[in-house]
Amino acid sequence: MNKDADFTLLHGARGYLSDLGRSVKIWREFHMGFSKLRKVKNCVTFFGSARFKEDHEYYKLAYETAHKIGSAGFSIMTGGGPGIMEAANRGARDAGALSIGCNIILPREQTPNPYQDISLKFDHFFVRKVMLLKYSSAFVLLPGGFGTMDEIFETATLMQTGKICDFPVVVMGNNYWKEMQPFIQKTMLELGTIDEKDFRFVKMTDDPQEVLDIVKVPHDCWMV
Repeated sequence: MNKDADFTLLHGARGYLSDLGRSVKIWREFHMGFSKLRKVKNCVTFFGSARFKEDHEYYKLAYETAHKIGSAGFSIMTGGGPGIMEAANRGARDAGALSIGCNIILPREQTPNPYQDISLKFDHFFVRKVMLLKYSSAFVLLPGGFGTMDEIFETATLMQTGKICDFPVVVMGNNYWKEMQPFIQKTMLELGTIDEKDFRFVKMTDDPQEVLDIVKVPHDCWMV
């Protein structure tokens, strides 16, 4: 695994043969993910920060929610690291559900947590994000930093543009998002950069049971 894979790839032109060689490595990474996850069904992906410890309220919220969803027969997928990701994988493991982690090699923070039944390691962020999206029929979004925001808004963009189905998206940690919500609903809506209908697939709740009820609603795009 090359720790500088994304940096090297995005560091300007390196010649056709070099880029061709990198494209083969990227294909191999995709193939690895597709191969190991090919049988995954009824999966819910959790997004959230790597920085919350197990005594934090958001860690506990992620654990409880993943445990409840896992107990209902769903698989749980995360980015495979500590914090919210660990909490969700841990909740899935304790519930007897399939627990999946799509890890990324980073200089810090991203240490694989020990609660994964299937653990993958990726060099490239974009390959990892494909896996986090491709196999899921719902998404649970908890508080996080730039990486979490990137995942949240990419998921929203893909739904907005019809690139993926309008799967349920549940936002948890209401106090964390209270400053962002007015910006989205007032500034963005008022200036017309998004439409009212772009919120149709997003729900907000801090109740794990309500999350499960949302996730359980049948959807035309569910994998069979």
